[in-house]
Amino acid sequence: MDFIFHEKQEGFLCAQHCLNNLLQGEYFSPVELASIAHQLDEEERMRMAEGGVTSEDYRAFLQQPSENMDDSGFFSIQVICNALKFWGLEVIHFNNPEYQKLGIDPINERSFICNYKQHWFTIRKFGKHWFNLNSLLAGPELISDISFKMF
Repeated sequence: MDFIFHEKQEGFLCAQHCLNNLLQGEYFSPVELASIAHQLDEEERMRMAEGGVTSEDYRAFLQQPSENMDDSGFFSIQVICNALKFWGLEVIHFNNPEYQKLGIDPINERSFICNYKQHWFTIRKFGKHWFNLNSLLAGPELISDISFKMF
């Protein structure tokens, strides 16, 4: 089996590590993800302004912190989705009714981006084996098919 890239957690930048572990290289930096988050914030601000810049909703919106990133280094699923678009990849939410209708067995997929208690991590298949590439672990963790189904 080839070497499996595993980026270890630094700070609270789990989305960065999740993406880099998914793509198997150091492709995203905190600065690039923050840029995507700011772009999303600006798009949201422009949409909210369509209702009138003097509206109560718009003024309240401007007072709220970004939902796309925070000071701890946490990035939203929207940032992750937009980052993956640069690679021509699309995130399909596992709980999406459209995905559920397809009746796809998750064991036949190649990878998953997971979130548990505000922590992003990647589960990815290499060959016939699944690995947990959680950046909080010391290294890649082999997942049995039975354990995979529990994820």
